[in-house]
Amino acid sequence: MTAPAYGLSTEARNLAWLLSNLVDEVPGVRSVAVVSSDGLLLLSSDAEAVRTRAGSGHGNPPEQPQVAPVGGPGDDGPKGSSADLATIVSGLAALTTGAAKLMSAGVVKQTMVAMDGGSLFVMSISDGSLLGVHATPDCDMNVVAYHMALFVGRAGHVLTPELRSELRKSMERHQ
Repeated sequence: MTAPAYGLSTEARNLAWLLSNLVDEVPGVRSVAVVSSDGLLLLSSDAEAVRTRAGSGHGNPPEQPQVAPVGGPGDDGPKGSSADLATIVSGLAALTTGAAKLMSAGVVKQTMVAMDGGSLFVMSISDGSLLGVHATPDCDMNVVAYHMALFVGRAGHVLTPELRSELRKSMERHQ
């Protein structure tokens, strides 16, 4: 998790716990990023660091979720940086939104890219915020998409402008 938990509100800690739980529960997930509508990284998690530090990953949200710095050891995202994943997620979302407008296809709900070395999933959360997941090539895409939808359903109503601002400030202080 890259947004440090210390000093965060209960809502922010709960969102961090939901993200850690997503990584801990879904096999094949390498890294996850929550990105604001303007492309800024709000919250991020890498699978190995969370699995190593979080223990069971089950039960109630911890009072202080385990955290790791952006691009720190164990970060298995693009080029090892959560900020890189946020940039990719934001760019891909902009591209697919533009394509949907050109095609008069309505709102983009989810984007999935399958590559030889892995998969990338992008899903809208709320107010333009995005959830991006980088997964292994052998992940079960249906399981990843299902758990992303669960996260979006749980986090969508919590991710208020106030919480986004709090997470953004926390990320700025600790980068």
